[in-house]
Amino acid sequence: MVFFYQRARQEELRGAAGSLSVWDDCGVITEQAVLDVRPGQESAFESDFSEAKALIASMPGFESLQLHRCIERPSRYLLVGWQRLEDHTEGFRGSATYEEWRRLLHRYYDPFPTVEHFSLVASA
Repeated sequence: MVFFYQRARQEELRGAAGSLSVWDDCGVITEQAVLDVRPGQESAFESDFSEAKALIASMPGFESLQLHRCIERPSRYLLVGWQRLEDHTEGFRGSATYEEWRRLLHRYYDPFPTVEHFSLVASA
């Protein structure tokens, strides 16, 4: 979903500015969160995630969310796109909404997720 948003945004900016130079400063931050869920709890996690996704989607700076399940390791999932790094690290994590997110989901993780943030360099 992040890719499709970026493509649409590129077209919008190209039309408005005549080039993609404006786009250079408007990239979406992709949060890569590898979520290792305790084996046997995948269905419960997915059910609770259905509720939790509305929480994160309500946050300022939220761009998109896709929950991907790993084919080779079915207890592993991947997430989220943000407008700015601070929207995630300060806005979401510093909010009461994050506390509710934690209440719903953190009990499933083992180990606790590794989270890194990426900006788009190239696409095709």
